[in-house]
Amino acid sequence: MKIHWFPGHMTKALRMMQDNVKTCDLIGYVLDARAPLSSLNPAFDNLFQHKPVLFILNKCDMADDSQTQQFLQYFKDKNLPCVALSALDGKQIATLKNALYQTAKPKLERNKKKGLNIPVRVMIVGVPNCGKSTLINSLAKRKSVATGNTPGVTRGKQWVQMSNELTLLDTPGTCWSNYEDQTVAQRLCFVGSIKREVFDVYEVALLLIDELSIKYPKAIETRYKVQTDGSNEEILAKICRARGYVLRGDELDLERGALTILDEYQKGKLGKITFDRLQ
Repeated sequence: MKIHWFPGHMTKALRMMQDNVKTCDLIGYVLDARAPLSSLNPAFDNLFQHKPVLFILNKCDMADDSQTQQFLQYFKDKNLPCVALSALDGKQIATLKNALYQTAKPKLERNKKKGLNIPVRVMIVGVPNCGKSTLINSLAKRKSVATGNTPGVTRGKQWVQMSNELTLLDTPGTCWSNYEDQTVAQRLCFVGSIKREVFDVYEVALLLIDELSIKYPKAIETRYKVQTDGSNEEILAKICRARGYVLRGDELDLERGALTILDEYQKGKLGKITFDRLQ
């Protein structure tokens, strides 16, 4: 199974970013804290190379705390500003605001010296469903942009005034056009950044079970009250049996079981889990 998702609106989104990046002063790069490395889009490397970037590890409330700390240290060691938060947590949003102001401070001071009373423009970017729009609404303290639990909700650009000093540009979530490393694509499927219509849910669920069994076996055992011995197919069958997903003739509803484990992981019901590792 090869996973690929790069619809036409993403091509348009990249062009839009290219057109607007020159007029922006700062990049807010949102990563899913559960898969930070997989959330990095190589297409952005050249696009933002001359702009200050603030990395934002969003959804840290669903990520492994110890791994999040390692990623924060990783960015710190590279002298790259980075914050970890949940876009739904007001106190953590206050920390993000401070980080944005600190990153924008040189530009704000230059504007002040020139007598310019104009806001710093911040382009918010990231893969689909990493929480960009929710984050913007939290920063602006109002529902300024549409949000959703599925990728592809944001299709065009939208400017949102955060304060007199900062203006935010919401952009569509954008994937990489070619996932040579399919592990990256798989993990983006796990966290909900790739539409389910473009991959085999059953196969991805087996891959999810495989990673969980290795890194977080207790997550499956605690949630579904089953043992993680046996093959991935056998574990999924145990989950279906435990949940009562049984059809006529005692046939297991494996598709329903696959959807369940994928849904419950994405909703944080299996615990705080991070798949990407630095070592």
